[in-house]
Order: sequence, then structure tokens, then C-alpha cells
Amino acid sequence: MRLTVATHNEHKLAEFARLMPGYELDLLPAGSEAPIEDGDSFEANALIKARAGAQLSGAATIADDSGICVEALGGEPGIHSARWAGEGSDDAANLQLLIERTTAGDRLEYVCVIAYVDPVSGSEHLVEGRCAGIRATEPRGSDGFGYDPAFEPLDLPGRTMAQLTGPEKDSISHRGNAVRALESWLATK
Repeated sequence: MRLTVATHNEHKLAEFARLMPGYELDLLPAGSEAPIEDGDSFEANALIKARAGAQLSGAATIADDSGICVEALGGEPGIHSARWAGEGSDDAANLQLLIERTTAGDRLEYVCVIAYVDPVSGSEHLVEGRCAGIRATEPRGSDGFGYDPAFEPLDLPGRTMAQLTGPEKDSISHRGNAVRALESWLATK
């Protein structure tokens, strides 16, 4: 099955390709503009991206929206995870803000929602994946990005997401769980 992934990001396409080896995946057409993600939930933002991608490509399209939710902060940063430290902020600034605003042992959860949109049939579907963890005592590890150095998954305690191998991370991650739910649903179509 061939799907468009609603992104221009080669890294994200490679991650989806690794998680979905039985699918042919394409990026959005070069030069196309990314839609404004102004939804108020992971679901809304994933649908915004998937609908825009399906319109641009004319093909069945998937898009994800993901982030980290901190229980002690009422679910923040949530959908604002990528720009939590301010517009134009980078992973290091966002990670530093997490360290400043939380305490070791605080409960965290990665959330990923994937939207599927088929412009031919008009079909739309959402799946969700989660990964629960705690805030590490200090950032550790160099494999991974974003908040991974401070996220200790409950399923593989004692190491951060940035210390896991690719297959270990894929087996428990929010995106891995969402992709498995998507593949299960696609198998019934």
C-alpha cells in the first residue's frame, strides 16, 4: 500500500518507514506549504495536516501530531511541546524548561495521534498511541531528540528514551504504538 506522509521532514519520513516497512511512503510534494496547526488537540492538528496533505497529493495520507504531557503541569506542554520555550526555540531550550518546571519522578506521558485521510473515498480515521514515564533525575543519553533525555519509560525503567536502541524505543514509544494501531485498522480496510 502506498501512503503520503504529510511532512517535508525526511527524518520523520524515515521514522515512519522504519515503523511501517510493508508500506511505500512518500513525502508531500516539494515546495508545498505546511498548513497552520491551529487545532486545540492532537487529534485536530493531525487531521489538519492529513487533510491538507491529501488535498495536495490526491492520495491517501497520514499525519501525526505528538507531544509530551506532564501530569504535575495539568497536561502541559501538550500540543505546544515543539514550541514550549517560545517561538523559534529548539529541543535544548524545551528540555531545559521541562527540567526547570518539573521534579525528578514527576509522571510524564508521550502522546501521538495519527490521522488517515483518503481523498478518493472520503474516509478519515484517527488512532492514538501513548507511552507513560517519569522525569529522570537528570538528562541522559544521546540517541533520540526533544524530551527523550529526561523521559524514563515505565515499560523499560532505569534508562531514558535517549538511551534506548531504536528497536527498544519503537517497541514501547507513543509513535510505535500509534503506528501499530494504524496498521491494525488498515488491515481491516
